[in-house]
Amino acid sequence: MGKLAEVEAAKAVMTEALDWSVLKWLREKKRVRKIADCANELLDRRLQETQALWDKELLAAYRDGGAGAARKLRQADEQARRARMDAEATFDEAERQLSTAMAREGCRKAIHSWELYEKAIRLSQDAAGVRDSR
Repeated sequence: MGKLAEVEAAKAVMTEALDWSVLKWLREKKRVRKIADCANELLDRRLQETQALWDKELLAAYRDGGAGAARKLRQADEQARRARMDAEATFDEAERQLSTAMAREGCRKAIHSWELYEKAIRLSQDAAGVRDSR
């Protein structure tokens, strides 16, 4: 999978945000959330596009929880989704508590979730027998 510019930009913002003060977080939280949402949408779309290239047998096995490659693909997808939900919950709690420590942890978790999505997409592309040149 080629690097997605929007996701790389989101990672850069999250990395920068690790050093932000409470006031900076208050000013930037809407922008950060918008950037994260954009990265999430892009990764979701890329994963769906790649899964649409799977053959019918793999798709059926994936939906049924199957074995082998289908199970590995499903586990990668679920791991990425759980990581995203954890990051979002951490950001929500950080906002409620006005906690920069929690916001920083949310940044780390968001970056990790995107890396897991990228891994799931690469696995999906391998299963479809394609290489992304984007």
